[in-house]
Amino acid sequence: MRRTWVLAATLALTPVGTAWADIPYGQPIAGNATYYTDAGYGACGTPIDASSQLLAAAPAAYWTTANPNNDPLCQGVSVQVSYNGRSVTVPVVDKCPTCDSTHIDLSAPAFAQLADTGLGNIPVTWSFVRS
Repeated sequence: MRRTWVLAATLALTPVGTAWADIPYGQPIAGNATYYTDAGYGACGTPIDASSQLLAAAPAAYWTTANPNNDPLCQGVSVQVSYNGRSVTVPVVDKCPTCDSTHIDLSAPAFAQLADTGLGNIPVTWSFVRS
């Protein structure tokens, strides 16, 4: 009986979710990009201003911890996004709760490096990269 308890305790302490090594680095994702202009604190717990800084909000599907401040995505992860022969690489500092797994939400200045913000939504290829 005691062995069962030790095993159960060990399983209870095992982290659940995607580990750092499970972030799909370098795997191209065909999807779309939009932009946002929010200011305040991003999901990683740092102050952001998406109207003036180069940054990205990753889709909720890639976040794996209850407290996003501790998520592997907040530990030196960026996204490289390409559109129409242009590319931009920006850090992940926020979470996009409404984005599906192929949709990346960029700050307005990051989006503007790829296309006119008047387009609002563009088809892109993007991937996670180490910062």
